[in-house]
Amino acid sequence: MTYALAIHVEDGLVFCSDSRTSAGTDHINVYSKMHTFVCPGKRFFCLLSSGNLATTQAVLQRLRQDTAQPGRLSLWTVPTLVAAADYIGMISADIQRNQSSRDAASTVFEATFILGGQIQGEVPGIYLVYPQGNYIHESAEHPFLQVGEIKYGKPILDRVVHSALPLEKAGRCALVSMNSTIRSNLMVGAPIELLFYRNGSLEPGEYLNLADDDPFYRSVADSWSQGLAVAMDALPVFPWE
Repeated sequence: MTYALAIHVEDGLVFCSDSRTSAGTDHINVYSKMHTFVCPGKRFFCLLSSGNLATTQAVLQRLRQDTAQPGRLSLWTVPTLVAAADYIGMISADIQRNQSSRDAASTVFEATFILGGQIQGEVPGIYLVYPQGNYIHESAEHPFLQVGEIKYGKPILDRVVHSALPLEKAGRCALVSMNSTIRSNLMVGAPIELLFYRNGSLEPGEYLNLADDDPFYRSVADSWSQGLAVAMDALPVFPWE
């Protein structure tokens, strides 16, 4: 299981993902689900992946192969961010069809991606690319996108995130959303990757890779839990109390 999210605020973009791909009493696999493609000063892309690992790895391999071949359609040549989302959607759908045609066990090869970034001359944006290859864009009223196990971490985003939120506060919201999901679902787990992109920079910003026992991560999680306890105590009492 996966949980990954991206937030778009006026200052830039925040990306956050867990690293657990399977879990059991004695079996845990860890793979990065955050992948960047950067042409400094010209374009920046971050891709968050969810779903079948073979599909996501094949998509990433194809994307990197295309960027290495001059003149070929790639993340280096797409004219717009929406064209990049369309290009990734086509590759993903094509790979899933090829894998399914060779499969005799009814395996699910679906993969979902969040694409975020900026091309020189455009504003930043984030897109959710579905397994079928179609996609949606974030909006000013809903400036975040999620993939995977979204339900546990969504309430904090719904209540707190808005487009005018400072970038670092958006990052803390992402961490709280991730921590809430990890506490409620053992199939989602650390290390947690957190990446900041500042509007107009066209290169990655601050990056954190946080283990479960990282002091900063634990401090954020503990502060949130304590804050919830204080807020609960401050709720209005019932008339008979």
